[in-house]
Amino acid sequence: MLKKLIIIVAATMMLIAVPAASDEDNTVKIKANLAKLGLQVETVQASKMDNLFEAITDQGLFYTSADGSFLIQGKVYQITDDGINNLTEESLAKVRVDGMKTFSDSMIVFPAKDEKYQMTVFTDLTCGYCRKLHNQIDEFNDLGITVRYLAFPRGGLSSQSYTDIRSVWCSDDQQSAMTQAKGGAHVAQKVCALPVAEQYNFGRKIGVSGTPAIILNDGNMVPGYKTPDQMQQILQSYSVNKAG
Repeated sequence: MLKKLIIIVAATMMLIAVPAASDEDNTVKIKANLAKLGLQVETVQASKMDNLFEAITDQGLFYTSADGSFLIQGKVYQITDDGINNLTEESLAKVRVDGMKTFSDSMIVFPAKDEKYQMTVFTDLTCGYCRKLHNQIDEFNDLGITVRYLAFPRGGLSSQSYTDIRSVWCSDDQQSAMTQAKGGAHVAQKVCALPVAEQYNFGRKIGVSGTPAIILNDGNMVPGYKTPDQMQQILQSYSVNKAG
């Protein structure tokens, strides 16, 4: 019995003596393993779920084991006495807020004269609902909603939709170019240094898969087309909840 006890104590001491992998070690392993899948990892942090790590990549948010040998794509929820929290959306919201700050100077903006709210819209020139939303710009503005556009050419960076939307961003009068292009007019080809491709890549990273995709100032995403009245109600609701 004593011999067994000595063996158990010795084994326990060996486990204690082995240092846990540091956050830096975990990050290195996760980046290396995800790179094998063509994923470029930007940040790694421990999630609220034990032994699960969040990896923000150029293609979205993934969850991994500490060494990156197991990969999960999907949403993680936390069940509490107060309800259910979408941890994935909470993490992505922070990334969206930071990204919107980065691209604030390169957005095409249609400001409301009496601004009460802002909505940032990932848009494409050929998207039917994007055109419908743009046709109602005056109605959004009249409700005090400023509309800020980011580029998201659905065909990708090798498509004509990218070439056209880049030309809109590079136009001398961006607002007029946007309105004309969404009305079906020919887009004169232009190239400039504005980060249009970077806007598209940012959209992919934060979960945009179609257009229009609407981002609120707190980072929450509202997918799909919404009427001006619907957006006013959504924005009012978020403002009340934030104040509360």
